[in-house]
Amino acid sequence: MFMSYEEYMRQVVQPMRDELVSGGFKELRTSEEVEQFMEQVEGTTFVVINSVCGCAAGLARPAAIQAVQMSEKKPDHLVTVFAGQDRDATAKMREYFVGIEPSSPSMALLKGKEVVHFIPRHDIEANSLENIMQNIMQAFEKHC
Repeated sequence: MFMSYEEYMRQVVQPMRDELVSGGFKELRTSEEVEQFMEQVEGTTFVVINSVCGCAAGLARPAAIQAVQMSEKKPDHLVTVFAGQDRDATAKMREYFVGIEPSSPSMALLKGKEVVHFIPRHDIEANSLENIMQNIMQAFEKHC
């Protein structure tokens, strides 16, 4: 019996989901979960738009996790949505990124519902792990 494409993709991406969750991020899987979280959120939130691409695996996820672990100042909340997998949740989260083009992977630091720092894919894939971590940690230092 053949596995459906959807089931195959669920199995393939699960370790990518687990990496951020084990790093302390709450996964928001539906548009309702995103809306409920965002409508009640206070303080600062670090959002990682997860992706299956190599720059997410080798740079974005490790940089996000390590920056949170190493930073003295930390956001109040850590959340993630998965582009290409949880499409409705990702689209809903992007509604809060006013004036910012969709980018996967990407990271945003919000105060309340306002984006105060954004790291798009092109600042991830063309960079080193250390530089991405420094970018994140400087944003935490400034806004958290």
